[in-house]
Amino acid sequence: MLRTIQLLIGMMLVGPAMVAADRWPEFRGPGREGHSDCVGQPLVWSESKNVTWKSAVPGNGWSSPVVWDGQIWMTTASQDGRELYAICLDRKSGKMLHNVMVFEVEQPADLQKFNSHASPSPVIESGRLYVHFGVNGTACLNTATAEVVWSRRDLNLDHQVGPGSSPILVGDLLVVNCDGIDVQYVIGLEKSTGRTVWKTDRSVDLSKKRNDEHKAFSTPILIQGDGRTDLISIGAQAVFGYDPQTGSEQWKVRFDGFSNVARPVHGQGLVIVNTGFTSPEFLAIRTGGMGDVTESHVAWRYGRSVPARSSPILIRDLLYFVSDGGVVSCVELRNGESVWQQRIGGEFSASPVYVDGRIYFLDHSGKTTVVAAGRRYEPLATNQLDGTFRGSVAIVGNAFLIRSTSHLYRVENSVAP
Repeated sequence: MLRTIQLLIGMMLVGPAMVAADRWPEFRGPGREGHSDCVGQPLVWSESKNVTWKSAVPGNGWSSPVVWDGQIWMTTASQDGRELYAICLDRKSGKMLHNVMVFEVEQPADLQKFNSHASPSPVIESGRLYVHFGVNGTACLNTATAEVVWSRRDLNLDHQVGPGSSPILVGDLLVVNCDGIDVQYVIGLEKSTGRTVWKTDRSVDLSKKRNDEHKAFSTPILIQGDGRTDLISIGAQAVFGYDPQTGSEQWKVRFDGFSNVARPVHGQGLVIVNTGFTSPEFLAIRTGGMGDVTESHVAWRYGRSVPARSSPILIRDLLYFVSDGGVVSCVELRNGESVWQQRIGGEFSASPVYVDGRIYFLDHSGKTTVVAAGRRYEPLATNQLDGTFRGSVAIVGNAFLIRSTSHLYRVENSVAP
């Protein structure tokens, strides 16, 4: 009976693999790994084909859209970074519903060229939106009124090149990675009040590393197995498994890497993590360890054309990813052996999405390369939109939501009158 209760609690923490088709609640979607169970999405599109609406998005930001029922929410910032906003569009029409300034910043920090002052994606649930701008502020908004329910401006750290980690919901907690060049910790906030429930410092020695090798920008995931639930959180020089309710460290694997951006993925008893700059590798780590399992639980490593920015996508027993410079790879999950590799060109930051047997890779120039998931490279389409694109795509029903520097697109198959 006790084990059954523990498993039920774990399922509630991790959440269902998929939610309603009209919801995309966080970065990389309801399953947290870029998958959608929906069908009927378009294979081809352009500025003049299969675009239901194209709505102007004020300011500048690379947060991905999140969707709950009829609302689409994003964060954005003024060009100088002094004003930070939450904006809401109507899913059906693309009309602006809310545009609320959440924080003012007296002295915005410097940014890396691929970053923005509004890069972390929000997370949404019924009635509440949670936005995070790194050290510049974290807040909860009422989605009906856009009023701020609570806010925090004391999650202090030095990002050096701007914020990147997105928050996630874990039961009654909002959890955020906070990895700066000065301090490194993970924090769990009570989602109803913003009160700190736990705060855990990273337990890796960075004293022999340069300051810029202390930072990281990844977003955690939750996994369940071996009778427990683990919060998998990548920081500089190590990945950690925490108890999501208490923040206590359960295991860690050390590596040589920092400025980690990619979100981990999980399947078949393995967690796949990206070690980050300067020579990114994928590590496959067996779950269920306790303590420092660097020497015992790393199943394989893969270092060929590994991205420094976008996250991988795991589809059954195959891992797919695209390098920053446009090389798509497919690797065996069980042993890390290459299945195929193909150069498609372009420059990439957005993480791929998978739906209805297809993988969609969006590059900076607005080109989306569509590839069939499988053991041989099979290109299906190449589509082009205008502008610059660095945020990841959201999937809602049979539509894609794609954000450029200046607009949000709703892309779906046209229906004849």
